[in-house]
Parts: sequence; structure tokens; C-alpha cells
Amino acid sequence: MSTNSSAFTIILGSSSMARRQILTEMGYEFTIMSADIDEKVIRREKPADLVMALAEAKADAIVSRLKSTAQFEVEAHSTLLITADTVVVYEGIIREKPSSKEEAREFIKGYSGGQAEVVGSVLVTNLKTGKRKGGWDRAEINEGFTLNVAGGLMLEHPMTLPFVEAVVGTTDTVMGLPKALTEKCILEAL
Repeated sequence: MSTNSSAFTIILGSSSMARRQILTEMGYEFTIMSADIDEKVIRREKPADLVMALAEAKADAIVSRLKSTAQFEVEAHSTLLITADTVVVYEGIIREKPSSKEEAREFIKGYSGGQAEVVGSVLVTNLKTGKRKGGWDRAEINEGFTLNVAGGLMLEHPMTLPFVEAVVGTTDTVMGLPKALTEKCILEAL
């Protein structure tokens, strides 16, 4: 359940349709602003460190753009910027969005009969105070993969869902925006 959003406005720093859907399901109204960063230059060994670094880089890029375009004005209420990132870990290897159809096919073929872990982050930046609160969540999935998403995994795809044997964790984590973590970070950033 969403907190009283009349006390603040939200900018979703993502072009992900799944994240838009999840934030809408949570009862929030928001605007969209995407970060224009090269995610491939940001590397970390641990999946949780990587998704947090990427969420921070996205937030930094959007804040910088807002400041440079004079859209960054202090209002009577807070504006919260929500950024996120998701990766899939399979056999110890971090998989992000496939760089080609061929790579996506290789990901999918390799998952057969296996188990993958999804690691996702949420970072909420209060643009009025500068306060940032974030964290990461994980879920394990047995089967269920497709194109155009981290690791080629798209749980909500109608051709994928019948092959998912189990999700240990929450489906919203797999889809890219853990609801409970997002709500917690929003409350802490206010």
C-alpha cells in the first residue's frame, strides 16, 4: 500500500515497462525520466554491488541532467527519484541484458533445467534533501527465460510462465522493482 503521495512527487528513473507497472500497482503516480549512461563501463564482482552501483549511476545522471536544465527547483514538497537495476546470476556468472539475439538465445539454451538468481536494487533519492536510501533483493527461479531483459529472463512473459517451476522470493523482484524494498526506501528517504 502506498504512503500518502500528496506530500511528495515521484520520478521513476527507468524506461522499464515492468517497473512502471509495479509502481502503478503500488498506487503511485509518477513521471518517467531515463538515465543516459553506459552501463557496461560500471563493473563490480558481486551482483548486489553491481546493481547498487548501476542504480546510483542512473540517479547521478538524472540529477545532473535536472540541474543542468533548470528543472531542479526546490518545491514545498519533496520529489523522490527512484532508480533500479537488475541482473541474473547463472552458474556464478552475472548476466545483464543480452547484447544480441544470438547471446539471448545462448542464455536461454543454457538455462534449460537450471536455476537462476535474480538480484535487483532500488535507490530512492530525495531531490529536496539529497538523502538517499537503497538496498537490494534477490529471488531464485527455476526455468523461465526470454529476450530483452537482464539475463534473458522475463518471468511475466506468457510463453515463459508455464515453464517456471518455482520462484523463491517475490515476482516483483524478478520483474525489476521489489515492492517492499521500494516502499521501505521511499519512507526512509522522506
